[in-house]
Amino acid sequence: MSTKTIGIIMNGVTGRMGYRQHLVRSIVALRDEGGVLLSDGSRVAIEPLLVGRDEERLRRIADRHGIDLVSTDLDAALADDRWSIYFDAQITSARVAAITRAIAAGKHVYTEKPTAESHADALDLARRADDAGIVNGVVHDKLYLPGLVRLRELIASGFFGRILSVRGEFGYWVFEGDWRHAQRPSWNYRAEDGGGIVVDMFPHWNYVIEHLFGRIEAVYTRAVTHIPSRVDESGVRYDATADDAAYAIIEVEGGVIVQLNSSWDVRVDRGELVEFQVDGTLGSAVVGLFGAKIQPRDGTPTPTWNPDLPDAHDYAADWLAVPTVPPGTEPVNGFRAQWEEFIRDVLAGRPHAYDFASGARGLLLAERALESSGTGRRLALVGGEGA
Repeated sequence: MSTKTIGIIMNGVTGRMGYRQHLVRSIVALRDEGGVLLSDGSRVAIEPLLVGRDEERLRRIADRHGIDLVSTDLDAALADDRWSIYFDAQITSARVAAITRAIAAGKHVYTEKPTAESHADALDLARRADDAGIVNGVVHDKLYLPGLVRLRELIASGFFGRILSVRGEFGYWVFEGDWRHAQRPSWNYRAEDGGGIVVDMFPHWNYVIEHLFGRIEAVYTRAVTHIPSRVDESGVRYDATADDAAYAIIEVEGGVIVQLNSSWDVRVDRGELVEFQVDGTLGSAVVGLFGAKIQPRDGTPTPTWNPDLPDAHDYAADWLAVPTVPPGTEPVNGFRAQWEEFIRDVLAGRPHAYDFASGARGLLLAERALESSGTGRRLALVGGEGA
């Protein structure tokens, strides 16, 4: 039986990500299983408090999932010692003010990314959190997906030898909204509303690269708006002012070169919506979020270039599919897995691996990438304050 309960303030669960991934698939699922399992075999029970601006919407969600408490008064919730953790899934523009108040109230803080609208503000939050001595964490969900977990294991095993390069392809076609509805909200394509594929995806790419291959040293990026006009949810045409594709060359400590294409204007011809090919002296791998295949050194074919004759070799057959999870088991939801780790870290009073400083570095990459695109220059990320 649970001997302890930990209270969590959840701000922003009326949004899609906050509701589906964090509330339903993580906190409610853990609560219904009796809480978070600890190393000694006991469990800590979870009690959420839903906070937001619309009490009626909060109450509907709470009633749907058997949650007792909702509030529109964040300050009152932060002043209550019953709640140990503050979680933020609001829009980015509201995040810094709320997290600053949570830190001042002595709460441990876990938040969606980006942590702020600028690297300077994100770095300030990291410093405030460190000065307050609170456990702080930023959602790094993609590191918990089966394909990237398998990639991390391959790296740790020495499978690649010396890693030379990484090629990443991410994206799909987002419809313009005229003859078929767009799959993403229109604000994503307006820079004045915080849209853009660089600010959306490069904080993800930073933590993926950083925790698999090493710290990023420099970036060159070309960010573009391929489709200049789209149609919004009301059927009104608008100017797309945000970048909808970005093409980057990223230099990583140790000499690894990462080529990374991100686009909402590409039709998919690959196994998954995102795939990374990692090439090393002893072997290569292609991984997505769920799949993985490898080609070791002694299984590498010997291609020859002859433009006068078609090449009948089946190169796809030279790759060996490898399991990403034990047979018969389902992959654990990455959001939930990180929630469990964060709660255990709070209870143990130890730092969380993916902290506010990591979140700030993600924003630094996004900012330098946009600056690089605007100036046409390769820009360093190391050696400066907060890098």
